[in-house]
Amino acid sequence: MRPTESLAAETPRRVKLFLGGDVMTGRGIDQVLAQPSDPRLYEPAVTDARRYVELAERANGPIPKPVEPSYVWGDALTALERAAPDARIINLETAVTRSAEYWPRKGINYRMHPDNVSCLTAAAIDCCVLANNHVLDWGYPGLAETLRTLRGSGIETAGAGADAAAAEAPATLDLGSGGRVLVFSVGSDTSGIPRSWAAGASQPGVALLTDVSDAAADRLAARIDMARKPGDLIVVSIHWGPNWGYRIPRAHRRFAHRLIAAGAADLIQGHSSHHPMGIEVFRDRLILYGCGDFLNDYEGIGGYEEYRPDLSLAYLPSLDAATGRLASLEIVPFQIRRFRCTRVGREDALWLRDRLSREGAPLGTRLDPLRETTLTLDWRKESGEQGSATL
Repeated sequence: MRPTESLAAETPRRVKLFLGGDVMTGRGIDQVLAQPSDPRLYEPAVTDARRYVELAERANGPIPKPVEPSYVWGDALTALERAAPDARIINLETAVTRSAEYWPRKGINYRMHPDNVSCLTAAAIDCCVLANNHVLDWGYPGLAETLRTLRGSGIETAGAGADAAAAEAPATLDLGSGGRVLVFSVGSDTSGIPRSWAAGASQPGVALLTDVSDAAADRLAARIDMARKPGDLIVVSIHWGPNWGYRIPRAHRRFAHRLIAAGAADLIQGHSSHHPMGIEVFRDRLILYGCGDFLNDYEGIGGYEEYRPDLSLAYLPSLDAATGRLASLEIVPFQIRRFRCTRVGREDALWLRDRLSREGAPLGTRLDPLRETTLTLDWRKESGEQGSATL
């Protein structure tokens, strides 16, 4: 065997993922795309989606309407091209539909016109997880059209479907050479998902967790075990918890640890918080308790500045393809300005480093600068084992 062949045989193959938190391309963002929906809203304070465009422009300057499909991703496209992830996974917190059947008394109803789905394909998104508190904002017709539109555009979905079996089925992302990533999407009612949205035997809806007990974790692990084949990598994407606050409930840690200990998850992607939360590595598996928003239309809306919701993160974990263990995690931060991802300056990158290192300290993790404004995760190998004893 030639030396280069020997080296290749000894080097573990790695799979790199792009994980984005909540992507909300409805409401204001939908209004600046090529085919805006009817702007009428049913919110207590705002009745026209164009109001969110006005607020963003007042805060950061004019938006060149209509924008190209790739506009909203901005500098993230260059970062993703450089990273070359094997699969791209986001939580799409927006119905993609023409439906006018808004869910009554919901408060907030996100909708993007189906003709604007190219803003997702422009970033080569492979999978949208849908077990969240906005996918049914425009009723069951809206959910059906969302599923048709995404799948018709070549985007896999998980977490919602025409019945429980469809909602609970994983998205299958083919990596080539026989490798696969299976993405399971579930949502907790602690994130604001109405219990009436739960999919049933003949009822459309989402894969809903009514609790995060040991029994619920065991049921999910058993479902994953039935679908998993040798060589598969498993991502469990969970919509849970409130929008604001850094506290990670003990039950969430226990649920995540139990899935990993059962061999049912190689990576857990949590979301719902509008800002990033602490990161943990348990038994060499990555747990993102809250990815934060990746795209939203919140510019110009005050009240939570201490959390810096204008900052979003692209998580780029590399996993050992054979074992699922975390090899590295790079994080590229952006700032949302004029409904677009722009690279942050060093000051903002250091703020994120310090804040997430503070929140990660009890979990055994910290963030360090890697290059320019990119951050990398450092973790104590024994942290997850120690943490499990306290749950």
